Amino acid sequence: MENKFFAHPTAVIDEGCEIGEGTKIWHFTHVMPNCKIGKGCNLGQNVVISPEVILGDNVKVQNNVSIYTGVTCDNDVFLGPSMVFTNVTNPRSAINRRDQYSKTHVGKGATIGANATIVCGHDIGPFAFIGAGSVVTKTVPAYALLVGNPAKQIGWMSEFGHRLEFNPQGQATCAESGENYVLENNIVRKV
Repeated sequence: MENKFFAHPTAVIDEGCEIGEGTKIWHFTHVMPNCKIGKGCNLGQNVVISPEVILGDNVKVQNNVSIYTGVTCDNDVFLGPSMVFTNVTNPRSAINRRDQYSKTHVGKGATIGANATIVCGHDIGPFAFIGAGSVVTKTVPAYALLVGNPAKQIGWMSEFGHRLEFNPQGQATCAESGENYVLENNIVRKV
């Protein structure tokens, strides 16, 4: 049976992986056993996908990204160059903690910028935007914009990736899409 995805000849794909139609896997990337990769994904050069990772459809993984066991990503997630997830909170070389992996879930449409680090056990909400170089040490709400080390929330982002400026009534409009958003009780939703 012919693959419905593309894998560069230098890519290594272990047994037991499910890879969706139209996905592209580039140079020196390793997809480890029992991963589920959705349709239309792009895994850049030198990417590592550890066992049992789940990626939804249209996930873009840029070069040099490591996605460790315990991570799941919904559809349309963007993982910037050299960003990394962790999966153990207190690693030691001499102590095996494979039975203590923490889980991290990245919601639909979220963006994680280049060189960011996501400390395990902290989910990233849908359409959140993590700035380049940020170190995320807590759970991130939907549509939140975080930057820095440790990452701090400095605003909100639209689904098109633009800053939302809320008026005193808690209403904002995306500059590109014209879609409207409401901020109530520190929760953003699209209307």
